[in-house]
Amino acid sequence: MGVLDGKAALVTGGSRGIGAAIVRRLAADGAAVTFTYASSGQAADEVVAAVKEAGGQAYAVQADQADLDALPAVFEAAAEPLGGLDILVCNAGRAMAKPMAEVTPGDFDEMFAVNLKGPYFAIKHAGEVLRDNGRIIALSTLNTKLPGPRISLYAASKGALEQVTKVAARELGGRGITVNVVSPGATDTDMFRGNPPEAVERAAAGAALGRIGEPADVADVVAFLAGPDARWLTGQNLGATGGLLI
Repeated sequence: MGVLDGKAALVTGGSRGIGAAIVRRLAADGAAVTFTYASSGQAADEVVAAVKEAGGQAYAVQADQADLDALPAVFEAAAEPLGGLDILVCNAGRAMAKPMAEVTPGDFDEMFAVNLKGPYFAIKHAGEVLRDNGRIIALSTLNTKLPGPRISLYAASKGALEQVTKVAARELGGRGITVNVVSPGATDTDMFRGNPPEAVERAAAGAALGRIGEPADVADVVAFLAGPDARWLTGQNLGATGGLLI
């Protein structure tokens, strides 16, 4: 038996990278996992096929996190396999590297719509429909604690999301629902590999464990928070960074 047998999970942005690893891990632990994808239909199909080949349950739903009108249908689809919902993982997000001098109001609106507004209302909706003792987990970033140039919108939107989760932990704790954050550091995803090779090397050298992370490393931390052993953790931000920041 898996520790998540009988649990239904919704993962936003689950077709690639860290999101896909989270879908696979939660399904391996026994959850029926529904995940969203914005445009990567082929990648989503591959994740579903891999999970089913391993004996798990995964279902893909096309939805953009910034489209709030799609939220009810997404949650309904996630609840359908087991007649309810137990776990929400807000993983979908967007990065932008641009000096503040070049940031436009459109850039601001786009980043905050995806990285804050979408997750905010997903968490709000989860608070209404999750079964008691459910789990909400949001993905943030090490950059809220280790900011650098060109990432003002990314760091600001994720920092705001972290504050939202703390309030949600207070508001939902009476029903046994935990709300936590996982903040990855340098992780081997397509987005991170867009950095110059020397930046990847510096990140690996700066981590206490001497390498950059794999998506599965982050997914394992998310799975812990989704499981029964994390019942006494809420309002926390776990840095899945390999010791990049200590």
